[in-house]
Amino acid sequence: MRQLLLDLPAEQPQTLESFVTGANAELLQLLLRVVQGQAGRLDERFVYLWGEAGSGKTHLLRAMAAMPHAAYIGGNADAAAFDYRPAVSLYLIDDCDHLSAASQIAAFALFNQVREQGGTLIAAGEVAPAGLQLREDLRTRLGWGLIYQLRGLSDDDKIAALTHAAAARGLTLSPGVLPYLITHFARDMRSLSALLDALDAYSLETKRPITLPLLRELLQRND
Repeated sequence: MRQLLLDLPAEQPQTLESFVTGANAELLQLLLRVVQGQAGRLDERFVYLWGEAGSGKTHLLRAMAAMPHAAYIGGNADAAAFDYRPAVSLYLIDDCDHLSAASQIAAFALFNQVREQGGTLIAAGEVAPAGLQLREDLRTRLGWGLIYQLRGLSDDDKIAALTHAAAARGLTLSPGVLPYLITHFARDMRSLSALLDALDAYSLETKRPITLPLLRELLQRND
């Protein structure tokens, strides 16, 4: 699979609206209730997301981190990042697989404080809680509430999403461009959307329509 270094425009902010839902509609509805302050049940206040790299976990957490009173905590954050803060009502812990020993202790304490003091905590990792190589008390906390596996998009889902994105920007794509794109490039939507941006820019630069030969030429230039 080619990994390209492209001269891309600035990355667009990640939002819940820009997340391509696929088979994850139930999860997205829950997260919308969370950011709207409508998640009242205890199990809805503690949510764990898991799925392979590129499935959209970080996209969702980053999108929610843009909400007021939310705090995003990456897996490589130091223990101090897990301190409970009364002004924060939504904690978002990413890459639980990579928490250090000190951060695991701090995350365990944070779980207990959120449960006692109020708020919501959403965590994410590449495997389900039972498969995490973490201390047992933290692994138990991660399995407290609702657990969702993020389902990857089918090729048809990806083509439909990219077709919609292209139409929204007024782009005309020749037949075969998108099927070729999803089989000859990174398969996550973030990378595919970025290449669509690059293809648009290259089309404008060369004053040529977006065709399969143009796509191949762009890929070869950055091989």
